[in-house]
Amino acid sequence: MIAAERLFLSREDLADELARDVADALRKSIAANGAATLAVSGGATPKLFFSNLARRKLEWWKVTVTLVDERQVPEKSERSNARLVKNSLVKHGALAARFIPLYGNPAASSVPRFTAVILGMGNDGHTASFFPGGDTLAEATNPKTKKRIVAISAPGSGEPRLTFTLPVLLDTDFLALHIEGREKRKVLDAALADGPMEAMPIRAILRSDKPVTLYWCP
Repeated sequence: MIAAERLFLSREDLADELARDVADALRKSIAANGAATLAVSGGATPKLFFSNLARRKLEWWKVTVTLVDERQVPEKSERSNARLVKNSLVKHGALAARFIPLYGNPAASSVPRFTAVILGMGNDGHTASFFPGGDTLAEATNPKTKKRIVAISAPGSGEPRLTFTLPVLLDTDFLALHIEGREKRKVLDAALADGPMEAMPIRAILRSDKPVTLYWCP
């Protein structure tokens, strides 16, 4: 459920506020548990947020960074989310963080519980790699699944993907949905309306009891 809406006039203001809120969540976890884990999404939308967050002062060596999902491509590919995160987030102070890729890394399924999860959304209503028509969508969005990561392929996914499952993404201290542009807002409004989850799989997140904070700018 959308528990709070943070609306901004510019991408810069959004990136600054989201980075501040995520950094605060990471600091709280470090203070309480001695460590923190951040799961982020790929794509063009979070680049400014990544750059802002990387410059935040915190004990980055106590932070683990991973992805909510990944294309099954090598890191040298321009389509790799791992490549994006390494180039845009794991730099400056955040270079001290531990980065855990998903593709070709069985150890990713043992990543610690997430402190913060930052989701995006596609124009088709997907989030993470919960795609309409996904061959394992039912398993990926099953709130009772014991699997932490599943492989998934769908007509709109391009390459086969890997994604953390719904219960893993929901088991976090801070859950945010970061979208930009009026078109994405229309898609979100449609997802919040009645209709089958399979048609717009972000509904699996939105219809859960987990509070989601929306960060949006036009």
